[in-house]
Amino acid sequence: MKLDKQQQRNLLSIAKQSINQAWQLEPQSEFSRFAGKYLGDQSLKEDGASFVTLDKAGQLRGCIGSLEAVRPLAEDVFRNAFSAAFHDPRFSPLEAHETGQIKIEISTLSVPQAIEGCDNKQTLLQQLRPFEDGLILTDGFKRATFLPSVWEQLPEKNEFVDYLMRKGGMYAWSDSMRCERYTTFKFSADWEQIET
Repeated sequence: MKLDKQQQRNLLSIAKQSINQAWQLEPQSEFSRFAGKYLGDQSLKEDGASFVTLDKAGQLRGCIGSLEAVRPLAEDVFRNAFSAAFHDPRFSPLEAHETGQIKIEISTLSVPQAIEGCDNKQTLLQQLRPFEDGLILTDGFKRATFLPSVWEQLPEKNEFVDYLMRKGGMYAWSDSMRCERYTTFKFSADWEQIET
């Protein structure tokens, strides 16, 4: 889902406010308290899937998202921003003194599409589009995804897939593997540049 500049600013503001309220001892569930300011925009009211990534001085500091559109895009960003800051299990909770080094990046996702002929890894590799495809691998109860931006760190197809499999606890290709691809629309801003 592509968004105009004002919509991008609104979503970045929502993400920042979601994180800020944690330090102001306000209940995180109170999205509706300020949502009216943004929900005049129909695009932000429609169900959408997003990932919110926090970057600190060029290093990942948190990333949480949704693969399916199950709630309004504005609310999805609100909840994922909070989770990226405080509930990404790879990192300790974000502290207020870190914000001067934080950049917030938001990716909105297209609807995932099945990749046909995913019965072996070689067939998948032939179909992958580096720097364009986000990839979801599912095997039974195991599931993992990489956003298209991960290609910047893992530009080789084989390495991209191998790392994603390891991320999901999948150590060998199986006949039951399901593969889906999606694209993203990505935008970001430094913490201090985001108006609230």
